[in-house]
Amino acid sequence: MSAVSPRIGIIGTGAIGGFYGLMLARAGYDVHFLLRSEYAAVCERGLQVNSAVHGTLQLERPQVYRDAAQMPACDWLLVGAKSTSNEALAPIIAQLAAPDCKVVVLQNGLGVEDAIRPFLPDTVHLLGGLCAICAHRSAPGVVEHQALGGVNLGYHSGPAGGDEQAQLALLNAMVEMFRQAGVDSSPMPSLAQARWMKLVWNVPFNGLSALLDAGTESLLSSDHSRAQVKAIMQEVCTAAHALGCSLPEDFPEKLLMGTARMPDYLPSMYHDRFQNRPMELEAIYAAPLAAAAQTGVSMPRTEMLYHLLRFLEQRTGG
Repeated sequence: MSAVSPRIGIIGTGAIGGFYGLMLARAGYDVHFLLRSEYAAVCERGLQVNSAVHGTLQLERPQVYRDAAQMPACDWLLVGAKSTSNEALAPIIAQLAAPDCKVVVLQNGLGVEDAIRPFLPDTVHLLGGLCAICAHRSAPGVVEHQALGGVNLGYHSGPAGGDEQAQLALLNAMVEMFRQAGVDSSPMPSLAQARWMKLVWNVPFNGLSALLDAGTESLLSSDHSRAQVKAIMQEVCTAAHALGCSLPEDFPEKLLMGTARMPDYLPSMYHDRFQNRPMELEAIYAAPLAAAAQTGVSMPRTEMLYHLLRFLEQRTGG
């Protein structure tokens, strides 16, 4: 990259931030990582991605920081931390954002940008990123990448609001950086529709994997659980349609077929539950349920899944 290469900050260097940050850094971009608990391990051993797609990738001397006050202001900020951390992260994002910064929220769920926007200066652009990736963290600074890796991007708010050409130019700038890094990426005309499309997969597979201690292969190998997965998917599609985000009629079946071709995968909520971390229940369940209720649409299977997960979290003190 040239001397005018934009400065990219990674907030949350877990599976998502670690993977995309490492890919961008290996492509020559000026990438800076904010870490907390993993700082010492990454300083000593660097960042590593064990990828079934790209092989073993190592970033031996990443630019890492334990304190946001020591990190330079960035032109782009990629937020890879879970949505459960957003209240604490919002002031840090505002602190690290250079003028005209583009903040890309790489999180699951609905309404995650709405929670961050009030804390950001008006001069900051806020984008959403929907990651289609099978990855998890196996040790401090080590990411296991099983499959996929693409990112769909949509504009949420900021100085380019109302100017579709300006929004598209910003989206394409990030798309091009991802593509230069070997990551498939596309701009999305509607961020809301992109988030509902991701929810069609996330709502059933995240919750059922955590409840049933089962990966995607097990959930699809049983006729009973597969039928429940598809029924929940259809509930989410119905809610999306009521909110003006119509999805193709065969979308659930296409997702099921694509998931069946993936290696057996344990979604992020599975790892959160069994490592006693907070699960992303607000963004993946409560927010979509509330949005659907406002249109008069009920989601009984999704609601039951949400309440069962709440029970689990309360019982374990998550």
